[in-house]
Amino acid sequence: MAAGGRTWRAGWPLPALTGLGLGLLVLGPGLAPGFVLSYDMVFVPDPGFTSWTFGVTGTVPRHVPSDAFVTALATVLPGDAAQKLVLLAVFVMACTAAASLVPSPRILPRLAAGVCYAWNPFVAERLLLGQWALLLGYAALPWVVAAAADADARGGGRRLIRALLPAAIGGFAALTVSGITALAVAAARRRGAGVLRVVAALAVLSLPWLVPGLLRAGGVPGDGSAVEAFAARADTPFGTLGSLLLLGGVWNGETVPAAYGNAVTSGVWLAVVLVALFAYGRWCANADAPWKRGLAGAAAVGFAVAALGAVAAPVLEGLIGLWSGFSVFRDGQQYAAPLAVVVAVGLGLAADRAAQARLDAVAAGAVLTPLVLLPSLAWGAAGELRAVDYPDDWARARDIVHADEQPGAVLLLPWAAYRSPQWNHGRRVLDPLPRYLHRRVIANDAVTVDGTTVAAEDPRTVRLDPLIRSGAPLTEALRREGVRYVAVDDPANAGPQERRLAGAEVVLRGRDLVLYRIEGAADVPDERVPTAAVAGAWIVTGIAIVWSCLGSAITLGTPLLGRNPRRRVD
Repeated sequence: MAAGGRTWRAGWPLPALTGLGLGLLVLGPGLAPGFVLSYDMVFVPDPGFTSWTFGVTGTVPRHVPSDAFVTALATVLPGDAAQKLVLLAVFVMACTAAASLVPSPRILPRLAAGVCYAWNPFVAERLLLGQWALLLGYAALPWVVAAAADADARGGGRRLIRALLPAAIGGFAALTVSGITALAVAAARRRGAGVLRVVAALAVLSLPWLVPGLLRAGGVPGDGSAVEAFAARADTPFGTLGSLLLLGGVWNGETVPAAYGNAVTSGVWLAVVLVALFAYGRWCANADAPWKRGLAGAAAVGFAVAALGAVAAPVLEGLIGLWSGFSVFRDGQQYAAPLAVVVAVGLGLAADRAAQARLDAVAAGAVLTPLVLLPSLAWGAAGELRAVDYPDDWARARDIVHADEQPGAVLLLPWAAYRSPQWNHGRRVLDPLPRYLHRRVIANDAVTVDGTTVAAEDPRTVRLDPLIRSGAPLTEALRREGVRYVAVDDPANAGPQERRLAGAEVVLRGRDLVLYRIEGAADVPDERVPTAAVAGAWIVTGIAIVWSCLGSAITLGTPLLGRNPRRRVD
């Protein structure tokens, strides 16, 4: 399609179709009917809008607004189809967005950038970790780069909000990564109007999670002691910093793709990354793209943040001690995302040089290199990501709980955040019950990593934690605390729990779940965030999004920028 001086002028369709093909190849068995459940990736059938969905119950709104987006999507699609659509959209957007930044009319260089950006260790590790919301923002990051560079131009504010919308849907982590990138790009332009527009766009798109986070009784929590637990780690022979340079280095060793990190493939991948960085640096010296230096600065800042917890943990711990909001930097590896954009664009530029020299085989090889070096991302990450059905016991329990008009929360036991149920092939996953039920669920949201525990954040969890850990009888205390049901989703080990629930009625005993009902539960309210403030935040954000779309013809070819993203820059 692109040979020598021949060019492909259709624009976006082929990168988009390539991204779709990559997504289909990655998901593999996950495309079967059912849900892919892995760590933080929790989708459920028939989700409902509840106070918890919007962060009104006093919990930390980490799931806002991504859960609301999924719930809205699931009103028009089956829940498992909504999940598959979102995951495929990540790969379509990533490939299309990265391809749009390569200043070449040739298709192979743009595909090289798109494939590299959609298929690399960062994507693989974050997908296995279940962080689909973060990847949603990652996928649109190249569009954010281009929009931030033109933020001060006419219509720049509208384009910027549209470019940031996938990250806004992803929530605080995705928007933080995109925000740092956009600010670095805008600041490099040295135009105050552009920086102010970036700040304004970030502020207004953050309101749905920022308002409930700031107004909750406990404020924004932060635990500096967990810095080392979530710091980047080596997953290649090149140490932590080398692993980050190769776009890996996730803190959770269980989410490193199979066979990734051996000396041979790591060495070749290092050579590819170095060539891409060299090509990008050489291009920056001669090109006039408005975002070139800003993106390089964002990559440098992101790499420094990514490495901070690993090489200077006391510094980050001190920052969190000064202000708990700095805890957003604990999971540092996610800030390697801007570097991934640089590597992808650099690889596209290197492939373009090869195509100019009529070395089309080299340019084609650049397209295929990421797949060859990371084959275990294919077919559900070598079978790790498989679709499963929720057990019938869960559906029966939901029917019982939803038919009950008496007030009271549901307590989830065993008292741990993550499960490895047999029906999910033993794959670890954040317990889905808080999303599965449309009633308030109290679960242990404390997370333990290598012996370090990040304290629970839900106020009702914090209050009940000493009681549940004490081993004392539970029934009367739970009744006073407003617990109507107790769900035990590990029936094989339900014996100790049942002895502590003397007097509670067993309303369902199944192979995958046991449900107890406690009569006379008190009506104990949550420490709620003011509903009016949260509603106001959503209204303001909604108005801004509608405003950004007015007067713009948005297509997939120029999906967010409202302009031709492929101007030739020599």
